[in-house]
Amino acid sequence: MKVLIVEDDIKVGRFIEKGLNEVSYSSKLVRSCADAKDELCETNYDAIILDLSLPDGDGLALLMEWRNNGFNEPVIILSARDSVKDRITGLNIGADDYLPKPFSFDELLARVRSLFRRNEGKKSTILTHGNITMDLLSHTVKQNEKLIELTNREFALLEYFMQNPGRVLTRTQIAEHIWEAHYDMETNLIDVYVRKLRNKFKSESSQTLFATVRGVGYQMT
Repeated sequence: MKVLIVEDDIKVGRFIEKGLNEVSYSSKLVRSCADAKDELCETNYDAIILDLSLPDGDGLALLMEWRNNGFNEPVIILSARDSVKDRITGLNIGADDYLPKPFSFDELLARVRSLFRRNEGKKSTILTHGNITMDLLSHTVKQNEKLIELTNREFALLEYFMQNPGRVLTRTQIAEHIWEAHYDMETNLIDVYVRKLRNKFKSESSQTLFATVRGVGYQMT
């Protein structure tokens, strides 16, 4: 499991990072909103530990932006703001848990593990997005109840999009997830497969289901 730590206090951040790595989690520390955004564009994480007082912005605003963009991975707020009002605000915006500072690492670890267990229990074999339904067990996809034939690569790519609705997926992320290889910028393999999905799925509006974000990647809208 991969955990992103967003914490501007390097001593606290390194303490958490070291503790998580010692129990076999893969963790990385970043210290600003900008670095957190960049990291999530490049790598998928299973959970985020988020401080609120960051040098270039408020963690609550960052969390709200993530949730509005369809980022659904678990987020634990870890903050010195420990009033009941602060906790309620954080949870209402979209945090999955809220732990005030100072904190016990053992309690933080227990909460991280609890979130992973809870998230695993939520996983479904049926994915839906608008009028598209994907059955992971039968390996079938329908749009408006009409069966859509897909190759294995097309199915895997669509599944990745449907697991990240609204989120911009970089070409590097897609290449590593679908082809388990770094993307060669001289090839257009990913563009070809996205074009195939566009041809097979019709949007109910004039907007494409798979939008190109120029210079970055693609987004399922």
